[in-house]
Amino acid sequence: MKNSSRATSAGAPKRLVLLGATGSIGKSCARVILDNPGRFCVEAVVGGRDGAALARCAIELGAKFAAIADASGYADLKAGLAGHRIEVACGPQALEAAARWPADLVVSAIVGAVGLGPTYAAIEAGRVIALANKETLVCAGAPVTRAVKRHGATLLPLDSEHNAIFQALGGRDPSEVVCMTITASGGPFREWSAQRIAKATRAEALAHPKWSMGPKISVDSASLMNKGLELIEAHHLFAIPAEKLAVVVHPQSIVHGLIAFADGSTLAGLANPDMRTAVAHCLAHPDRVASGVAAPDLIALSKLTFEAADLDRFPALRIAREALAEGKGAPTALNAANEIAVAGFLDGRIAFGALPQVVERTLDAMRGAGEIDMPESIEAALAIHHAARDRAAALLA
Repeated sequence: MKNSSRATSAGAPKRLVLLGATGSIGKSCARVILDNPGRFCVEAVVGGRDGAALARCAIELGAKFAAIADASGYADLKAGLAGHRIEVACGPQALEAAARWPADLVVSAIVGAVGLGPTYAAIEAGRVIALANKETLVCAGAPVTRAVKRHGATLLPLDSEHNAIFQALGGRDPSEVVCMTITASGGPFREWSAQRIAKATRAEALAHPKWSMGPKISVDSASLMNKGLELIEAHHLFAIPAEKLAVVVHPQSIVHGLIAFADGSTLAGLANPDMRTAVAHCLAHPDRVASGVAAPDLIALSKLTFEAADLDRFPALRIAREALAEGKGAPTALNAANEIAVAGFLDGRIAFGALPQVVERTLDAMRGAGEIDMPESIEAALAIHHAARDRAAALLA
């Protein structure tokens, strides 16, 4: 990751590509863009399978190109854009074409490892990338960070925690950092017993107390797996050793990240729990624009509290920390197995308490088979990813 320079000339709108335009982060991007007329120009939008929603998004934002990942949504996309001069396409190659579209900033907000291909295409094109797809670095951190340097690309962290840390770090040498801490709200099960957590329903897991997110991310937040994935992402984003990374539970979700330095100073990033803050920072970087979110009112809040993360009640975080410490292909396998496990839970095939079991058993099986060597390329990372998905799917079956 490097600091980007001003991408546009004075007065010229910044050209944007939105990967994941119909998701929660994509919608936050649209709100910031529309609230700042004349500052941004949307060139291309990408969606998953909802063609009608992507068509509405493309029209609202004035995009020139719209690409959908799932061919089942292509007919709705074409129908929704009939009469509009917006180019349409579908499939993996279309997503990568959108990622390479001439632009000053590419927002990578596609959920899951499917976002790796288009994000890597944007890296190869040397783009500035606002990265919300944590799986890109979790799945293929080493080859991705090498590619960023090789192609002169830039990664701006769009996750609220990493964005807060990026702002607090302020370009300082990461070697000066003693500890980098990511906060967790604790999710909907923060005060539940292990027995009650194990039996949690789909509706209970999706009822996050602070954030409005998609189903996959909401389940990861409920299990605290998302914090494990964020630690792995931070390791690659900021070149921070695993032993200098920590998680602390902060129910108010006002402090998003903290950095402790050798002199005893600690800098923290504070913001109300609304993704538009991080979105506005990335879209306008290195400038600032209004996000539509007010700064935290500390008097009204009265107090901010912090707790240790309970690895016994939330074993997913422990498993993720172990994968980060192990390195090689363990984080890749962890992420893939978790994707399958979460899908199984959302479909009602496994209980919530089985989520970490599926992930841990998948990792153990792959270690025994010698299948988690260090991925030296995107292709090698995807091979580990698919192997882990197959093993996890077999466990569910």
